[in-house]
Amino acid sequence: MKFRIGFGFDVHPLGEGRELWLGGIRLKFDKGCVGHSDADVLLHAICDALLGAANLRDIGFHFPNTDERYRGADSKLLLKEVMRLLAEQNYKVGNIDATLSLEAPKINPHITAMQEVIAPILGVSVNEVSIKATTNEKLGYIGRGEGVNAYAVALIYKD
Repeated sequence: MKFRIGFGFDVHPLGEGRELWLGGIRLKFDKGCVGHSDADVLLHAICDALLGAANLRDIGFHFPNTDERYRGADSKLLLKEVMRLLAEQNYKVGNIDATLSLEAPKINPHITAMQEVIAPILGVSVNEVSIKATTNEKLGYIGRGEGVNAYAVALIYKD
């Protein structure tokens, strides 16, 4: 087997009047991530990790924020397209390890739902999708509740 590892990072500001989409699910919160698409920072980091592992550039290359087709786009569809690109290269996903960093809302109650959305798109079991969450201990833009970021590592392989 040939294994490859990729790393992804994404960040979005939080703003009023936006829905908060994280890990493919909508969370009830008074702010949402601001971006061209639905701004799902977790799915974007996972996309970048997968694309990076396969040496297929990054999410901005494939889904530029200058392209109106992606305005308000559901990031689950972007992840599905990334999986199609990987399949063209005969890659499969081994596992994902991801971390969300934000002060609020609490993420732990939603992790299972996120895993259940993400795993089928990746073609893996929920046990292969690790999602963790942390705060920034009130420091910086995350600590002030101004933004959210996500980190992801992906293992992909060819048989």
